[in-house]
Amino acid sequence: MNIPNINFIHAYRVAPWRVQRQWIGNALLLVVVLALVAGLYLNVTSRTAIAGREIQDLMSAIAISQQTSSDLHTQLASLTSASAMEQRARLLGFRPVTSEDLQYLVVPGYVAPEPVNLSSNALPQLSALTIPPEYNQSLLDWLDDRIASRRAQ
Repeated sequence: MNIPNINFIHAYRVAPWRVQRQWIGNALLLVVVLALVAGLYLNVTSRTAIAGREIQDLMSAIAISQQTSSDLHTQLASLTSASAMEQRARLLGFRPVTSEDLQYLVVPGYVAPEPVNLSSNALPQLSALTIPPEYNQSLLDWLDDRIASRRAQ
């Protein structure tokens, strides 16, 4: 049987509507990929913006707490100042002590503590560290000693 020489390329030519469908499919795939990338970008950007805003809120809360703490320290200082304490003591009926009002009580066996001497009269002598001779020797000195001891043998 003799097969006629037919050009198979023309016999299997792709229909034009199939080519159009491939182009449309590729374009839609590209649109979907771009939409996914854009969605991912928006997600990351929104999370970053939210985290930045939370940091700003926390920094604001820290500043407010520090201001409140400083205000409370100022109030405490004014309430415990010498003049305020003296005024409150006088309102409670206290008065300054006089020498006639003082009474001393002797406690047998009590020894008054010695005052702490913070002056630097003399610096303590630092003793030289005793380092074994093995650690005072360089590698070349050690190698020299080894070679000399082998020659002596």
